[in-house]
Amino acid sequence: MMFKGKKIAASLYATMSITFWGVSFVSTKAVLDKLDPFTLLVIRFGIGAVFLFLLLMVLKEKLSINITYIPHLLILGILGVFIHQVVQASALLTIDASSAGWMISLSPIFTVILSMVFLHEKMTFFKAIGMILALFGVLMVTTAGSEKSFEPALNLGYLLMLLSTLNWAIYSVLLKKLNIPLSPLVITFYMSLIGFILTLPFLIRNKGWESIPLLQAGEWVHLLFLGIFVSGVAYWYWAKALHVLEATQVSVFLYLEPLATLIAAVVLLHEKIVLISVLGGIIIIIGVVFVNGQLHYMLKFFHGRNKRP
Repeated sequence: MMFKGKKIAASLYATMSITFWGVSFVSTKAVLDKLDPFTLLVIRFGIGAVFLFLLLMVLKEKLSINITYIPHLLILGILGVFIHQVVQASALLTIDASSAGWMISLSPIFTVILSMVFLHEKMTFFKAIGMILALFGVLMVTTAGSEKSFEPALNLGYLLMLLSTLNWAIYSVLLKKLNIPLSPLVITFYMSLIGFILTLPFLIRNKGWESIPLLQAGEWVHLLFLGIFVSGVAYWYWAKALHVLEATQVSVFLYLEPLATLIAAVVLLHEKIVLISVLGGIIIIIGVVFVNGQLHYMLKFFHGRNKRP
């Protein structure tokens, strides 16, 4: 019963992470009109590192680490933070946010393959059905009411997003495989700090500070959201989810990301929502339920209720 509760909590953490990441495409796109990708990321990682450091101080968690695990943190920081975010921000210069959301949904496919090879996780019938359902739901959500979504999209932005999905799958599997004996919050802080340090030289090279005074209040709100909730809280919660669930199970929550992007676009960009999008979202949720093994508990619950007099 206790483990079941932990799985539910981990599922909630993963859901919150992908919700923040889904909205991040809209926020990133809004700020890229003023800032180049590296300047954006320096500010974002800097805000995230400061926020996480203050949170660590409040919670009184120790920052000391064994020197043995420094290379592990560097690898995770380079892959999951620096490379991943630079590639995504660069891709958003040439493709729209909804297209990026669709591409990231391919990451669970890579994660399943890598998890089977390196983590010895098994592909079950329900996992396969769940992935197919969720991917079908993603297609419904992201192509609803947009004819151009079916047109060939052969440009550098889509190639970068494809590489980003593969890179994220590698990061998720490594985070699970390395099993660093630190709290998810401490790991997230060091990765955000690494991201800040690695992108800082590019800001200096591009003289990115010259664009910062041009930012308006609304754009600073986007940056604060990206730094605190996307670079800080989302990475922290993702690590907490991976601490309990299999990498394959956690990665499938990425199928919900396009739905989060769609909702953000409706709220922030006042786009219209159509019935097929709602149906697609329901199918995505059903797929996630299948992959995470919750179908058994749901059927057992309803079967038990039907037996009551």
